[in-house]
Amino acid sequence: MHSYRAPFMVRPDQPSADAARTSALSSVSDDDMPTERFEKLSIFYPMWNEELYIERALDAGHRAAQGLIVRGDIADYELIVVDDASTDATPEIADRLAAADPRVRVVHHPTNRKLGGAIKTGFATATGDLILYTDADLPFDMAELRRAVRLMSDYGVDLVSAYRFDRTGEGYRRLIYTFFYNLLIRSMFGVKARDINFAFKLCRARLFDHVELRSEGSFIDAELVIRSTRLGFEMLQFGVDYFPRTRGESTLSSPGIIMTILREMRELRSDLDGIEPVSRP
Repeated sequence: MHSYRAPFMVRPDQPSADAARTSALSSVSDDDMPTERFEKLSIFYPMWNEELYIERALDAGHRAAQGLIVRGDIADYELIVVDDASTDATPEIADRLAAADPRVRVVHHPTNRKLGGAIKTGFATATGDLILYTDADLPFDMAELRRAVRLMSDYGVDLVSAYRFDRTGEGYRRLIYTFFYNLLIRSMFGVKARDINFAFKLCRARLFDHVELRSEGSFIDAELVIRSTRLGFEMLQFGVDYFPRTRGESTLSSPGIIMTILREMRELRSDLDGIEPVSRP
């Protein structure tokens, strides 16, 4: 595992449980108190055929969010499953978990809309003033969320994006693909993102008053960062240990998806002409 490394910023060019939380919060020292408190955190997971991961993912989300409540970083939270027309037991498991817990919400797509469509649904469905998007296979330790929230608060940024310390566990083909993809993003859009497609994006909800995402494919991660920074929102990046998928299969480097990414890159580049930074509070 890696020791802590300083982040860097990209600037634009129930009753008993509540009582326990109150008691725990009273023991937190003034030095540990947050500089900013968010009213509600929304965590959403785009899911397609994730029956092997869904319960573990939501359990991790609950633990991380409850820890933030105890520390006073947030007042409340919700977990959102975006079921992208799964053909396995994911929809049934999601509905069962939502019926048992009011903090779990489920949105079902009648047809498969790919990653971009699922992410757009997640951001549109979220009701928190703080929103985290991540994958159901938990590619990072959800305990890192506490650090991300604190960094957002301390540095006053609008977007926190994580990058992976070590990607060799997922194979050299995807490692090479990712290197050239990030290089292409930097050269075409001037965004200095180390790992732009990694599924750890923590955003202030106010960002989406100005950012309209359009990509339907895997390019949507890059589109989020590119549009946000072009509009003048600040992004901070920090490193996390990476845990590759151990069940199921990722298709993000398939030829069809790569072609879609390249097409959406061209479309975004032409769409960015004339965009000016917005006034922010």
